[in-house]
Amino acid sequence: MLLRIRVRLPDRPGSLGRVARTLGAAGADVAQMAVLERGDGRALDDFTVGWPAGAAPGPLHDGLASVPGVEVLGIWPTGEPCGAFPDAAVIGQVAAVPERGAEILADAVPAILSAGWAGLAEVGADGAAALVYASVGGAAPAELPALAPVRPRSFTAPDGAHFALCPLSGGPLSTSAVILVVSRTGAPPFHRTEVLRLEQLAGAAGAVLSAGLPLAP
Repeated sequence: MLLRIRVRLPDRPGSLGRVARTLGAAGADVAQMAVLERGDGRALDDFTVGWPAGAAPGPLHDGLASVPGVEVLGIWPTGEPCGAFPDAAVIGQVAAVPERGAEILADAVPAILSAGWAGLAEVGADGAAALVYASVGGAAPAELPALAPVRPRSFTAPDGAHFALCPLSGGPLSTSAVILVVSRTGAPPFHRTEVLRLEQLAGAAGAVLSAGLPLAP
């Protein structure tokens, strides 16, 4: 299985290598690494690692926490996006089947952003949100929290679930706004770079769907 690991570490030569060696010593196979931010002598990095199915991640946490200056912010399960360039692959799928473009995007987002589920929601003029499509294999809540204001952003709901959302364009939005919403639990909040990635995906999909095809069932 794949795990996503978010750590804050000193931004100096050797720190990244020490983290990678620690992961390897614990038995993890590093598949990907992304730098989320750097500043004030610290860096925030996400690692995607292969880990034996069913094995507890405790050795990973303990090993990383023992490295001087390293702070473990979260370890949680993630999916494997399709293709070497998953964002481009998803937009290609949207273009190939535009009548299901928004649903294809929602199904792909959880793996891309290491989330539990994603969906399409309508937010009416009164601010009420209604889920009109939930990603395959996800566990969407029975009721959505308030999603207004409808703009690219992230927030944490009262129950502790983390959300990120972004408006979609390319469909009839005269009476309601169709938005792409994604959520995860047991993991850190969505970073601003993840919100930006969601916004870029939604923008690219909206451009493909700009002929006026429906965004939701």
